Amino acid sequence: MRGIAVAGIILYHSVDHFNTISQEPIAYTLASDQTVAEVLTWLFSGKMYGIFAMLFGLSFFIMNDNQQQRGKSFAGRFVWRMCLLFLLGVVNAVFYDGDILMFYACYGLLLIPISNLPSKWVWCIIFLLAIQPVELFCLLTGATIDHSTMWEMYAKLTSAHQSGTFWENALTNLRYGFMENLRYNVYSGRLTQLLCLFILGMQLGRYRMFYNEGHNTKIWHRILISSLVVVIVLSLVDFGPLYTWFTPIYNLTILLTIVSLIVSAWYASERARRVLHHLCIFGRMSLTNYLLQSIIGCAIFCGYGLACYRLLGTTYAVMVGCGMVVCQYCFSRNWLSNHSRGPLEGLWRKLTWI
Repeated sequence: MRGIAVAGIILYHSVDHFNTISQEPIAYTLASDQTVAEVLTWLFSGKMYGIFAMLFGLSFFIMNDNQQQRGKSFAGRFVWRMCLLFLLGVVNAVFYDGDILMFYACYGLLLIPISNLPSKWVWCIIFLLAIQPVELFCLLTGATIDHSTMWEMYAKLTSAHQSGTFWENALTNLRYGFMENLRYNVYSGRLTQLLCLFILGMQLGRYRMFYNEGHNTKIWHRILISSLVVVIVLSLVDFGPLYTWFTPIYNLTILLTIVSLIVSAWYASERARRVLHHLCIFGRMSLTNYLLQSIIGCAIFCGYGLACYRLLGTTYAVMVGCGMVVCQYCFSRNWLSNHSRGPLEGLWRKLTWI
């Protein structure tokens, strides 16, 4: 799942040219551009980052549980680990303004106190966050959130991406990227949803849901069927004035469909596992591949690089994204044939336990 999430992130970033939007007509376009953009936005936008967040919570549970079984506390070590992740996010933000690592580092700290709560209270928190409390509050009270500052920051970032040098891009990203991303998370409803998925991943670890034992596979089949039905129904509904509230919930349902489909396919047959195994290789170096896609993608699409943001339409851009996935997969496969972990994964682990 981690491999699918990172590959999906690369493809969707290619759709939006790594946040570099052309104000002029693009040189090379195809009739399929609009359809490709709509399909990949429906399939990937918000879902891949969400899967990444859920697996982050699962990883936290595994590490925390391992230390507790040895009679040790993992809290202090995990805080240090999140500080390291935040620094890696700063490095990533030098290249790409939409970095998520800094946010994940901040969200991750909340898992420490929540992990000490009884499961029934944790499920209550998950439910509260899943119903999009901020959007629901605004809908019921008529309150509004001013997003004008977000668009102002976005304009400054876009200008730097189009015509700035590498260093001008880096400084602009570091100055505005984190706050613009925070405001966008509020605007899109991801602020509470990502935290919901962090905690959900931790709970799924508690209940050993990713192991093929007991009735777990039957539960995943039920989740797949029920979430798929909800997705189909909501796809036929016009949200109207409920758009800001329902859209994040709709996206969450699509995410659950994808996750349950992957788990069901994994345990369905040996053939499915052989196919998905290639994505395991990609996912084992998810942190390295996430930073690599920022460096490579921005060098291809931003003005200081090849400036493909004004050359390639959506279909061609996605082809470039597919090429990035293939190249990074080949790099991952070659690296892991000689090393047990990816370069950044190994560094992060060593510094975590220093």
